[in-house]
Amino acid sequence: MSTDLNREQKRAMKRMGALNEQGNPTRTQPQARAKGHDEPRIGPVTYMREVNDEMKKVSWPKWPEVRRYSIIVLVTVVVFTTYVGGLDAVFGFLSGWLYKE
Repeated sequence: MSTDLNREQKRAMKRMGALNEQGNPTRTQPQARAKGHDEPRIGPVTYMREVNDEMKKVSWPKWPEVRRYSIIVLVTVVVFTTYVGGLDAVFGFLSGWLYKE
């Protein structure tokens, strides 16, 4: 590690305890991570109950809103499919004319 540290870097390293008495960086061994989680595992019944409770908090859209958005999506898909299909046909025609199939 280089000793060319600015004041901000030295202060941060001092807070972390990575500097020795002379203010030079020291090498430390990485901390061993604890395996597993601190929280106990839950069973499938508890999990499904919590999922059900959370799903009750969701603000579900009403049927007219779902229908309106579905129509918008379908129209958009049809428009873009027609656009890409048209471009494909035009470029296919031009490449056929260019290479004289």
